[in-house]
Amino acid sequence: MTNTPTLAVDAEHLTKRYRRTTTNAVDDISLSIRAGETFGILGANGAGKTSTVEMIAGLRRPTSGQVRILGLDPWRDRTKVRKVLGVQLQEASLHDALTCEELVDLYRSFYPDPLGTEEVLEMVELRSRARTRFSKLSGGQQQRLSIALALVGRPEVVILDELTTGLDPSARRRVWSALEALRRQTVILVSHAMDEVERLCDRVALINGGRVIAQGTPEDLRRQAGASTLEDAFVALTGRAFDTDDEEETS
Repeated sequence: MTNTPTLAVDAEHLTKRYRRTTTNAVDDISLSIRAGETFGILGANGAGKTSTVEMIAGLRRPTSGQVRILGLDPWRDRTKVRKVLGVQLQEASLHDALTCEELVDLYRSFYPDPLGTEEVLEMVELRSRARTRFSKLSGGQQQRLSIALALVGRPEVVILDELTTGLDPSARRRVWSALEALRRQTVILVSHAMDEVERLCDRVALINGGRVIAQGTPEDLRRQAGASTLEDAFVALTGRAFDTDDEEETS
């Protein structure tokens, strides 16, 4: 008998078309993410990464296709999904007047068995800023607080979009170490950072033009492209430089 790993996330034939476009932002993407793995979604701006994870999280409704998170539909089972899913998006929209401590306490109230307030702030090195209002934090500190809020509920599945954008090198490494300590969670990591993907991800989906064009371990992608680095593999497989200024459609 084959021992098939349990799927934490099963996305089938996801498609998203926005009103002002003639092409699909996401075009028939299917992803099967196993419980306990860190799965990277890699692609340039405009490739469809953020639209894909927003559909997985139930923040954006697919034009077609379906998603299951631990067997739950993120639209129909929204209350149940909220208890097992943590999400950190690229741009935080949090109440400026609340302190770090107050925001963590608010998010803790959403979950049955959350981490302690001091514990989660210590994890992202914001314990000394516990009583600082969100509006007074630097961009990097706001990013770290968003990560803390995604992790505070001990969610079984975590979506992290551009995890370390805006963080200095030492802060990036501290966040990586915190993420590596999450042994039981399933992590979906959207990233531009090749070193981040290579260090953290068990498997990677490379998205270009709204489609998955390659999928496997970082080593699989390097081998498929005949490249020595993941960045070289990206260029070879997509035919484009990584630092593009294209933007994803968001409405």
